[in-house]
Amino acid sequence: MSGTVHVVGAGLAGLSAAASLAEAGNRVVLHEAAKQAGGRCRSYFDPSLGLTIDNGNHLLLSGNRSSLDFMRLIGAPDDALTGPEEAAFDFADLKSGERWTLRPNPGRLPWWVLRAGRRVPGTRARDYLAPLSLMMAASGNKPGQSGTIGERMSCEGPLYERLWHPVLLAALNTDPRESDVGLAATILRETLGAGGRACRPLVAVQGLSTAFVDPALRYLEERGAQIRYGRRLRAVALGQGRIERLDFTDEPTEIGPDDAVVLALPPWVTTDLLPGTPAPQTFRSIVNAHFAVRPPEGAPLLLGVVGGLTEWLFAYPDRFSVTISGADHLLDESREDLARRIWGEIAELNGLARELPNWQIVKEKRATFAATPEEAARRSGAATRYRNLVLAGDWTETGLPSTIEGAIRSGTIAAQALFRTGMCGRAQAQGVA
Repeated sequence: MSGTVHVVGAGLAGLSAAASLAEAGNRVVLHEAAKQAGGRCRSYFDPSLGLTIDNGNHLLLSGNRSSLDFMRLIGAPDDALTGPEEAAFDFADLKSGERWTLRPNPGRLPWWVLRAGRRVPGTRARDYLAPLSLMMAASGNKPGQSGTIGERMSCEGPLYERLWHPVLLAALNTDPRESDVGLAATILRETLGAGGRACRPLVAVQGLSTAFVDPALRYLEERGAQIRYGRRLRAVALGQGRIERLDFTDEPTEIGPDDAVVLALPPWVTTDLLPGTPAPQTFRSIVNAHFAVRPPEGAPLLLGVVGGLTEWLFAYPDRFSVTISGADHLLDESREDLARRIWGEIAELNGLARELPNWQIVKEKRATFAATPEEAARRSGAATRYRNLVLAGDWTETGLPSTIEGAIRSGTIAAQALFRTGMCGRAQAQGVA
């Protein structure tokens, strides 16, 4: 193409869109308001811990094809993600003291539910049929039209408390009882429904920046993309069916007749810039906790915890980290009280001293959009009424909740939308699918 594509926002959605467009031979300029790329999925040095941590703990699965395709495209290190050779999830119940490992078999036919040693203690094989009702209910419906999980399956009993609740809460960041069936069905269809090969847990032990951000920036720079930091977009100038100018805080950028724009910004920023754009209006928080203690030998890389405050415990080489989803009820609790409560549970699980080590608590108030039917129905598609403008972001219509996989997929969807308009070339776009 003869024009330039301006991608505004260098989170994973913007990086994904920019990489897809650059791969297809387009000139790309990436604008970012902060001093670094990555948005909510990046690594940084925390002086209180003396360690480099991520601003949020994230688990990927081997069935997250958009994320893995993106990593292959940008040349991420082969060891950027770490996990077991098979689908295996360790769990511990703080109330009963029980521990178990969930082991789905590799293929689609779930014979593993017939083996008591592979499933959740106290459950029967027939109990695992419940999610089928979610996938059937979501079939053929538009986003937000399938109702809630609580309306479609039983949200009680050992299997729900020990498997479906922690898994769905982590994926949706919303109480499963009030969460959208369609979003849950997509997750289940692409992971557990696809067999154990799609469920192998993967963790960015070296950090999210090493896995996603740094290789993406190198990939873009090698293809001549310009990356401009400290550029906050405060307004857009709208013309006859197109975007004519981007007004950044430092200086405006004119958008030529052959240029295009990808806005990869949070929903509240996008709706301020483009009033009337459909977007989620309510959000859910996440609390992450980090402790500067080396995990003991044999501690599982990922441990699902039930019966306590801790939900998912990550044992990184240099620290323990915890993620608590749907954490609105914890926002007013003091950071130190949270740290003491969480560390008490970690110490109990690992046989460690209860003296509080160096810690950090990160509360992200608007971590994701609320995964309810109402908010799912408010999501915008990539295309807009302006022929040279598309949207990206995990809040746009991807069929997925607000996750790394959803953010990266939104970027490729945005690139595809521009390809369809003819605004952008796609001479080498084999990987953009």
